[in-house]
Amino acid sequence: MFHSILLGLVEGVTEFLPVSSTGHLLIAEHFLGSEKSEAFNILIQVGPILASALVFHKKILGWFQNWKTDSARKEILQVLVAFFLTGVGGFALDKAGLKLPESVLPVAIATLIGFPVIWAIERFGSKPREPRAIGWGLVLAVAGAQLLAAAFPGTSRSGACVMAALLFGASRSSAVEFSFLVGIPTMFAAGGYKLLKEITHHRAHDLASADTLVAFAVATLSAFVVVKWLLGYVRNHTFVPFAWYRFALGLGLLAAVWSGLMPNQ
Repeated sequence: MFHSILLGLVEGVTEFLPVSSTGHLLIAEHFLGSEKSEAFNILIQVGPILASALVFHKKILGWFQNWKTDSARKEILQVLVAFFLTGVGGFALDKAGLKLPESVLPVAIATLIGFPVIWAIERFGSKPREPRAIGWGLVLAVAGAQLLAAAFPGTSRSGACVMAALLFGASRSSAVEFSFLVGIPTMFAAGGYKLLKEITHHRAHDLASADTLVAFAVATLSAFVVVKWLLGYVRNHTFVPFAWYRFALGLGLLAAVWSGLMPNQ
């Protein structure tokens, strides 16, 4: 139960920060010596998405209450288009046999690559901007960023989406909001698809276990707090501190692999 709480906390805190939740879970699972079921891993990833939906519930309800207005219909369509493109690409990746890595090295490399990317975008590609309408180029970029993160674990889905949005002219607040809104249907669909596979293959008996439900609750609550905090943080701060954090984490992971502290298989 203690391990489940820690894993739920790690997932909830890191899911929406541009730091790679996959990398942090690999570290936590290794040092805890805890191997959880696939159903457990899926459910603690669904929790943070539920938290994001709760944070943005007024925005989402507003779309449907005002769906007859041009602005609401455009926003709904943009989210659905990004969701559709990501879904098609994600389904193709799944059929190609893409799986999350069990080794640390590819995650460490992706984590390190994120350092210069975030730093460069904040230094040269991102300028203080007033909030403005989301363009279709940005929608396509965010969909592509989600697929990039799926193909290369350690990239950070939220980080890739936010950076793509910044490159296409969004303010930090708008970039975070749109990226998280797109992630809600995308990650719910992905989680639901994986859960359906577990149920179909009779591997879902762990879904109702006490440790899984507690981890789900911890992941949901901690993610809710992080999303609320991040929305306030980006109003007056850049993502550069997260870039340096990725640099330190990536180096630490590489050192752990090379020293044998964490086996690379």
